[in-house]
Amino acid sequence: MSYNMMEDVERILISEAELAQRVKELGAQITADYTGKEILMIGILRGAVLFMSDLMRAISLPVSLDFMAVSSYGVSTTSSGVVRIMKDLDENAENKHVLIVEDIIDSGLTLNYLVDNLKSRRPASVKICTLLSKPDRRKAEVQIAYNGFTIPDYFVVGYGLDFAEKYRNFPFIGVLKPSVYQSAKQSAKI
Repeated sequence: MSYNMMEDVERILISEAELAQRVKELGAQITADYTGKEILMIGILRGAVLFMSDLMRAISLPVSLDFMAVSSYGVSTTSSGVVRIMKDLDENAENKHVLIVEDIIDSGLTLNYLVDNLKSRRPASVKICTLLSKPDRRKAEVQIAYNGFTIPDYFVVGYGLDFAEKYRNFPFIGVLKPSVYQSAKQSAKI
C-alpha cells in the first residue's frame, strides 16, 4: 500500500503561488537595498535550500553562495538553545555584505548565535532574510531585515521545512497534523 504524505497535512497555510510572489518581492527589495554591492548569501542547511535557490534567482546583483549547517534541535521539535556548527563557511566573510538566508525563525536562539559568530569575522554588514517568522516563540531578539511571512505557532512543513526529514519537497507551506509529531515524540520516549 502506498503512503500519501498529504494525509499528514492539516491544511495549506501558504500556497505555492503566494510563496513565488513573496520571493519575487523579497528579491526586488534586496536588489534595491544592495545596489552597487556584492552579496554573500549564506544558506542555513538544510531547510533554506529551496527558498535560497528561488531567492537568488530573484536578485539582480552579483551573488556568492555559501552554506552553514547548524544544529540546535536534535530529535526534538523545539530548539535546545545549544548551537553546534556542523558545517562552517568555505568562503571568507571579511569585508563582505553577508545575507543569512533562513527557512524559519522561532526562538531566535540559533540566529542570535550565528549573527554574533559571523560578526566576529568582520564582514561589511550582516543581515537576515527569513522565509517564515514565528514571533510568539521568540526567546532571543533578532533583527530580521527581510521577512517572507509572519505565522502563528504552527508546526509547518514544505518548501524545504521538514519533520523527521519528510515533507521538504512540498511546493507549499502546510500545517502538520499534531498527531504526526506527537506520535513521533511518544515513540522517542519508549
